[in-house]
Amino acid sequence: MSNTNLTINRVRKLLRTATKLRVLVVGDVMLDHFLWGHVKRISPEAPVPVVDIESESFMPGGAANVARNLTALGANVELFGLVGKDDGARKLRAVLKTDGVDAGGLTAMDDRITTRKSRVIAHHQQVVRIDRETNASVNERVTKRLLAAVKRELPDVDAIVVGDYNKGVVTQELLAGLRALCQPRGIWLSLDPKPAHQLDLSGLSLITPNRQEVFELGGISDNTQQANPLRDKSLMAAIKTVLRAYTPALLLITLGEQGMLLCRRGAKPVVIPTMAQEVFDVSGAGDTVIASFTLAIAAGASPLEATIFSNHAAGVVVGKMGTATVTPKELTGSFA
Repeated sequence: MSNTNLTINRVRKLLRTATKLRVLVVGDVMLDHFLWGHVKRISPEAPVPVVDIESESFMPGGAANVARNLTALGANVELFGLVGKDDGARKLRAVLKTDGVDAGGLTAMDDRITTRKSRVIAHHQQVVRIDRETNASVNERVTKRLLAAVKRELPDVDAIVVGDYNKGVVTQELLAGLRALCQPRGIWLSLDPKPAHQLDLSGLSLITPNRQEVFELGGISDNTQQANPLRDKSLMAAIKTVLRAYTPALLLITLGEQGMLLCRRGAKPVVIPTMAQEVFDVSGAGDTVIASFTLAIAAGASPLEATIFSNHAAGVVVGKMGTATVTPKELTGSFA
């Protein structure tokens, strides 16, 4: 068990503190659309299954799911991002309201559509995903408007999470502006990166890539995967390169069934084995990791405690279907 350094009483204390914290989430928001059904036959038109739809549901996705995860754990959250003037935006605002997320920072744009990911699910398996989105980078005027809105909220903010899903909101100008706002004020700044964006990620508090992303960030080929990540020479080289190039305070790498790897300059990486008992759906698990880790740090946890905290949170959500959250009761229960 990886909870030997984090007791259930300590978890409860962190969760109590979380209710007093204020976190801003900035980035690419999405609407996750799920179509639930079953398959009984193959189409006569093409060799594909015919899914008879029985129900549908909508959930916040992307940066909106990060905000939803933070709210589920008790934090006070405000979400900043862009949506279209469309039905997707109305549905997203509605589900965010239901989840208790302050969506006052969402700006409706004439030239964008609300990103929607529609997943067809049959017999607990995803059959196909259909994406509708605008992913062109926003212009400088829009970025300045977002930064001004964030700045107005800063006096009582404990942390900011940036959700980059390569949909155009997170630009170099936005990231540099957020860094300039956070560093002199001592505000924690977390980012889940998209290496394809090729942004300068230097000087952040936390970067949370998965295995593939850390290799892309380091510009190193992944060719020596080992059962023990600490013996993986290519992975260790990628970590060293990323820490040297971007100098984050912390680098947290998610490794799926291998768990998590907590890295920082001048210290040996620490492996935290996965807590997942059953894995039904990994959709949004990365959102849960960055949300729960950031919240734990803001509540006073050490980096190791925050890693264990987020590892347990992720272990709960992957056991659910769809983009999911973890409640304080579920999280404390995983430490019992």
